[in-house]
Amino acid sequence: QVQLVESGGGLVQAGGSLRLSCAVSGGTFSSYALGWFRQPPGKEREFVATISWSGRSTFYLNSVEGRFAVSRDNAKNTVYLQMSSLKPEDTALYYCAAAQDTGVGYLYLERDYDYWGQGTQVTVSS
Repeated sequence: QVQLVESGGGLVQAGGSLRLSCAVSGGTFSSYALGWFRQPPGKEREFVATISWSGRSTFYLNSVEGRFAVSRDNAKNTVYLQMSSLKPEDTALYYCAAAQDTGVGYLYLERDYDYWGQGTQVTVSS
């Protein structure tokens, strides 16, 4: 049973920073591609970032490129999302997700992922 637990969300002022963490248990962490998604209030869930099993490949939503950074620590079975220069439009419930990494392309669709966390709320005030 693979379980993902996000943490690190909270309330922050515009321009501030937060680091989200996602601890993964069960399965083989080092074989997973990991993704971050978010669901703003009243909107559909959207892709934010993904990182390959090795950590060497990353891919981002255009609007967060240069402000967010995804990383992983395979020794700790944890993936991170460092968020800087936060904007009110970044307010959302943030989810992490895991998928077996086949090494073919970036995984940016919800259907690419097999396992999901429950989410952590990020609120950015103006």
